Amino acid sequence: MSAVLSVCAVAKRFGELQALRGVSFDVRVGEVVAVVGPNGAGKTTLLSIIARVQRPTSGSVSEPAPAGGVGWVPQETALYAKLSVAENLRLFAHLEGVAEPEAAVARMLEQAGLSARADERLERLSGGNRQRVNVAAGLIADPPVLALDEPSAALDPGQRERLWSFISGRAATGTSVIFSTHAVEEARRHATRVLVLGEGALLFDDSPQALIARAGEAAGGDFERAFLWLLEDAGRA
Repeated sequence: MSAVLSVCAVAKRFGELQALRGVSFDVRVGEVVAVVGPNGAGKTTLLSIIARVQRPTSGSVSEPAPAGGVGWVPQETALYAKLSVAENLRLFAHLEGVAEPEAAVARMLEQAGLSARADERLERLSGGNRQRVNVAAGLIADPPVLALDEPSAALDPGQRERLWSFISGRAATGTSVIFSTHAVEEARRHATRVLVLGEGALLFDDSPQALIARAGEAAGGDFERAFLWLLEDAGRA
């Protein structure tokens, strides 16, 4: 299957800090790819480059034709608390140049399970519902790729479940998803592939099950232990 997104030898430097070191991978249609790693590993930097919020120091990110852009959902929302859910989505639809904004808003309200909350101000919603609006805003232009930075941070288990039901539903219809998380169990549960970053370098690119198998007895079948083993093994190398 051809790639919908290709990251080739991407590096990023901030002064003396090398945030990313020649990271390369492809994302295919409908894949859900998790980016995990310790603090400072380069996760947010990588996603912001994919979303074209930042430019790489070297390397490239390409979207094979027909290109439709990357939907970007940062950890800090850019939504407007005094506007209703529908008004927020309508605003993003206009900003993205969506041809039929009202139809797009109605579609996203239904997919996000927020039709009944359409006229509520954002400030009155729970954190989980606000995050679903945030994701819906990133999807309003129907991009082929959705990039999310820590999408479930600070959500309770029920809110996380509803959020992931929404995201997984989009992936099932062909949207490719790449997300960062500190919760490695979230990566194991929802991702088809895991990218492990350490000090800006790509240490691993395969399925969660493959990482467990690679760690062998050191992991004892546990994904989090396999992840920690990989970081320790990279530190020894």
